[in-house]
Amino acid sequence: MNKQKRLEIFQRLSAAIPEPETELNYSNPFELLIAVILSAQATDKGVNIATAKLFPVANTPEAIYALGVEGLKEYIKTIGLFNTKAENVIKTCKMLVELHGSKVPDNRKDLEALPGVGRKTANVVLNTAFGQPTMAVDTHIFRVSNRTKIAPGKNVLEVEKKLLKNVPKEYLIPAHHLLILHGRYTCTARKPRCGACCIYDLCEYKDKTE
Repeated sequence: MNKQKRLEIFQRLSAAIPEPETELNYSNPFELLIAVILSAQATDKGVNIATAKLFPVANTPEAIYALGVEGLKEYIKTIGLFNTKAENVIKTCKMLVELHGSKVPDNRKDLEALPGVGRKTANVVLNTAFGQPTMAVDTHIFRVSNRTKIAPGKNVLEVEKKLLKNVPKEYLIPAHHLLILHGRYTCTARKPRCGACCIYDLCEYKDKTE
């Protein structure tokens, strides 16, 4: 895929999705971090239901840590893997208080040192909370990148590196959410909605649907 075609793809996606933002509800970097940790193998909708009860009660590292693992579980038990997530969140809160002055780090090294925070979670926080040009390659971005041939790759790291290299500079920050939302609602997994796709003629997917 050539440079001009990629540029037009992101121009069209931006026009179709004028406000590319995460669907997780949050009001500060810490709430976002916790929401993203909870969202692993869970839906944003499910996480939002849980955090709507949790955050009014506890939305600082100190407050959530004070709940303890068992206390936190009561708020997040509707989310998959809640036992492990509760332990990771409590450990993360402890580290934020003790090592970072209760603030969320704005760099990959410190973020990935937090329990429950891998490369993808760190990328989401760096992009969404701090406006850094990162790509958190989830199942949607991986699928869209390979189907369209914007940035084909055999694994998430390969796709991430190709996106950072090939996405036009002016779209490096919003590209993350543009691709997620396009994959979530148009370029869906089982049956892509090609007939309703704004980049239908630019996409290089061979098995397009009508």
